[in-house]
Amino acid sequence: MLAQATNDTAATAASLQDKIEAWGIKIVVAIGILIIGYAVALAIVGLLKRYLSKTKIDKTILSFVDSASRGILFALLLVAALTYAGVPSASMVAVLGAAGLAIALSLQSSLSNLASGVLLSIFRPFGIGDAVEINGQVGIVEDMQILFTKMHTPDNRDLILPNSVVLGGMIINITANDTRRMDLIFGIGYEDDIDHAKRVLQEIVDADQRILKEPAPVIGVAELGESSVNFWVRPWVNRTDYLNVMFDLNETVKKRFDAEGISIPYPQRDVHLHGAISSSAAV
Repeated sequence: MLAQATNDTAATAASLQDKIEAWGIKIVVAIGILIIGYAVALAIVGLLKRYLSKTKIDKTILSFVDSASRGILFALLLVAALTYAGVPSASMVAVLGAAGLAIALSLQSSLSNLASGVLLSIFRPFGIGDAVEINGQVGIVEDMQILFTKMHTPDNRDLILPNSVVLGGMIINITANDTRRMDLIFGIGYEDDIDHAKRVLQEIVDADQRILKEPAPVIGVAELGESSVNFWVRPWVNRTDYLNVMFDLNETVKKRFDAEGISIPYPQRDVHLHGAISSSAAV
């Protein structure tokens, strides 16, 4: 009886030792799969990165592809190693799915910014160095990342805009084209000579060499306002001359109108008081 118990104990110990050795071998092989597989994955990612860098793909997308491919390959290696070690694949899939869902919900806004950054990199509505207006904010684009866009405003502020906000709003690329049209309005009094004012405006526009001949400038009466006859002056200029020409035209028109006796009216109101003024108010 005692001998039988001793034999059973020895058999159990031998079986346990065999299982431990088998588990040890599996763990060692699983670690080897991770190490060797990760090295192979890095080589694959390196080849993919070198190939994409030779194309015209945006650097932002290239960085995103690099990070995403590393994460996906490492996740696949981890699943393969754990499966070889004996962990049920169905359980791992369930755990990874639940973890992925939790991460996606917690990083919902970041994922939205990431997707918007990828779309901005693909469609390229603007580039670094462009002057843009985004959701009412005007500035120079200084940096474009996968999650945000950085702008520098004319009054020396730095704006960090999430890419979801950038893509979801109105984007005006001010420097997209080499030329721009100026839309200026100059008013004259109703008693002034329209032909005279139009001739003066034409002379001012013709005298400025920065104003393009083609397309031809447009000068005409746009509306009869409450207190003035308003002219539209719409010349075309090179993009880099826009502000300087606008400042100079406004100044020149004012000086020429004053010299030519053409009035520039401003809104006026006539106030009429009715009724007797009390003696106390008069005092």
